[in-house]
Amino acid sequence: MLDDTHDAHRRSWVPTANEPGTDFPLQNLPLCTFVPPNDARPRVGVGIGDAILDASDWLPGPNLNGFCALPAAQRAELRRQFVRVLEAGAPTRELFAQRDCALFNPTAVGDYTDFYASIHHATNVGKLFRPDNPLLPNYKHVPIGYHGRASSLVASGTPIRRPHGQLGEGKFGPTRELDYEVEVGALLGPANALGAPVPISEARSRVAGVCLVNDWSARDVQRWEYQPLGPFLAKNFGTSVSPWVITAEALEPFRVPAPAHDAPVLPYLQEPDAGAFDIHVEVWLRASGEATAIRLSRAPFREMYWTLGQMVAHHTSNGCPLRAGDLIASGTVSGPEKENRGCLLELTSKGTDPVRLPSGATRTFLEDGDEVILRASAERAGFARIGFGECRGIVLPASV
Repeated sequence: MLDDTHDAHRRSWVPTANEPGTDFPLQNLPLCTFVPPNDARPRVGVGIGDAILDASDWLPGPNLNGFCALPAAQRAELRRQFVRVLEAGAPTRELFAQRDCALFNPTAVGDYTDFYASIHHATNVGKLFRPDNPLLPNYKHVPIGYHGRASSLVASGTPIRRPHGQLGEGKFGPTRELDYEVEVGALLGPANALGAPVPISEARSRVAGVCLVNDWSARDVQRWEYQPLGPFLAKNFGTSVSPWVITAEALEPFRVPAPAHDAPVLPYLQEPDAGAFDIHVEVWLRASGEATAIRLSRAPFREMYWTLGQMVAHHTSNGCPLRAGDLIASGTVSGPEKENRGCLLELTSKGTDPVRLPSGATRTFLEDGDEVILRASAERAGFARIGFGECRGIVLPASV
């Protein structure tokens, strides 16, 4: 629901929050888990401009699990309080420079589920391996997902070591086809009880906020192991999570209708109104030995075939309990054009069409020393731009 917290004309007493192009204006106020300089206690913070407000008075505790557990109405009221504290004319408070703080995973994630919600990604990948039948027959009827590994979720900036795995019959060694996947993650709100599905009419309220996720993938390992049960060691070696949680309330101005389905959707997945978000996600690569990063892709999240609400409703439809602070991810965000492809597997057509770098070097998959940077934003005329910050990870050589 839109209210005066979304008013684009409101300004903050924090100067950098009013600068054009800032990720964190007064209308955003993303949440994070951070440790300020000269301290050791993790606490909840609010991003504003290039600074962080300590939110311990409102949200005590070491992370955002308590925030996620609040009903949607209480989360919205907290947002209104933060706006009042940080808007122009309010008394100034102590702030911490973001560059001086340590940022961590926003919640203690008990469970992590990764979906496969982009029909463009599913079709592009399907064409590479099954040219005559790229989209499997169940895709348009059921949100496809798999259970990931919460223990290998790492904070943005944590290096990712090239994993070992089986590469074929009798072959074991470091992956030669390390890839990224740009995704949007949802941190889940109040829990549902075991055996109690969340109806689609309530699913939206169970998304406390969203963040950026890089679900790193070893494509050669994946190709060998994924049949008949699906992803396993090719994906559970590391998943990077951005530190900034963009609240569902901050994203209300950017709700749009999801793409129309050309196959019947079962009643439990029929969303009553606009369930998609008009967010654009970007992938940047600072290749090893290169001075600057280049943008590899930019994709529209609004094009996802399944929405976050549908993912929640489907996930719980068999009575599976979700808990506050759990993470679900969208799967690779891709669009209809080549510039929209959200992983190297797609972008390079399985390595046959390399990415060319400014130096003249090329990439088919990631090399040691490469750094992947994810960014995103939501923009709409008449409203302040909402940025997501960054999710970074650099590739380390495989262990000996």
